[in-house]
Amino acid sequence: MPTFVLPYPVIDPVLVNIGPLPIRWYALAYIAGLIGGWWLARRLVVADRFWGGRARPPVVGLDDLLLYAALGVVLGGRLGYVLFYNLDYFLEHPGAIPAVWEGGMSFHGGLAGATLGIWLFARRIKAPVLSVADLCACVTPVGIMLGRIANFIKPELWGRPSDVAWAMVFPGAGPLPRHPSQLYEAALEGLLLFLVLHLAVRMGALKRPGLATGLFAIGYGLARIVCEFFREPDPQLGFLFGGATMGMLLSVPLIVAGLGFLVFALRSTREVEA
Repeated sequence: MPTFVLPYPVIDPVLVNIGPLPIRWYALAYIAGLIGGWWLARRLVVADRFWGGRARPPVVGLDDLLLYAALGVVLGGRLGYVLFYNLDYFLEHPGAIPAVWEGGMSFHGGLAGATLGIWLFARRIKAPVLSVADLCACVTPVGIMLGRIANFIKPELWGRPSDVAWAMVFPGAGPLPRHPSQLYEAALEGLLLFLVLHLAVRMGALKRPGLATGLFAIGYGLARIVCEFFREPDPQLGFLFGGATMGMLLSVPLIVAGLGFLVFALRSTREVEA
């Protein structure tokens, strides 16, 4: 074991209490991620040079898109957690399902909910679904990064025991130093994926419907699988067959779907150019 570990910077998960209402970092991360994504989407959608004349959602419609995405993320994220991570518990305690403030959200479930919201929004305003999805893909890493930092502050979703010099002893995780895997995820699934996508945008990704969506799905899926090797699996599930975790298994179809979007985008572009 290490002779030195970084001290865990204990931060109160409640930022401030407004009367009987606690304002938690966790909730603020979701709010900031949605608002930050909305602000960035507005900047992208009005930049004609990124789209090459392609149809895209009007900037005035992005307020509604924020609502659709927020509902999809919250409802899908909670339902995904119930189904994929703790179904037996919630079958016995169905009244606990709405208690999202107690924790328990699934990224993959939230992504499915947001996808449904994107589709409904695009149909309502008669915008190309892939263009709306590409726009959302480019801004989603902002929310992911903030959400993982909130996981670190809470703290939850900590890493596996380790002897690396930057290991930390997390409150509630026992005496062993562990990987700060929440920060690994913030860096890979959030910051790095954001940089990759915005480099792709500057290279013309938004001119090819589905390309940014495919890059996001592949990038997130790969980053999540890598981070799962350092993250402690959920105690109620543990390791699944072959040492895999639920996060790994749910990321595989995401990567496959991303490859499909990538192939579609590149083929469609060639056909248009031909």
